[in-house]
Amino acid sequence: MADTMHFSLVSPERSLASMQVTEVLIPGAEGDLTAMPQHSPTITTLRPGVLRATGPEGVVEYVVTGGFAEISTDGVTVLAERAMARNDVSQDDFDSMVQEAAEAHGKARETFQNQPGPVDDAAKLLADMVAMGTHIGMSTKQSSL
Repeated sequence: MADTMHFSLVSPERSLASMQVTEVLIPGAEGDLTAMPQHSPTITTLRPGVLRATGPEGVVEYVVTGGFAEISTDGVTVLAERAMARNDVSQDDFDSMVQEAAEAHGKARETFQNQPGPVDDAAKLLADMVAMGTHIGMSTKQSSL
């Protein structure tokens, strides 16, 4: 069994990571999972959260807001809707992400009246965004959340 695997993280703006790692903690929509070398092939959707890659040089963390992760026996490829190195996330960045999620929730409530599915999905996205912020030491400035 190999000691490391290849990990790559790509957002629409750029490639954020391409490195050898021993494990990747993925914030999956159905729950967190850890991919390690020789992992069974899997594809999962992402929820807002912190993605953690551990390699020979240490741990690197990224904030992701959604997307997909493809796990193969050779490695992990993450295609994120939005991704930033955790250390680069400012309070303004976090506020912007929460505001976008709050607006999506408001729009879903207007558009899908009496249809709980889409409204519940938007509410979960907003709650996951707020929880991610708490995890990285940020707080929302909006008292209505």
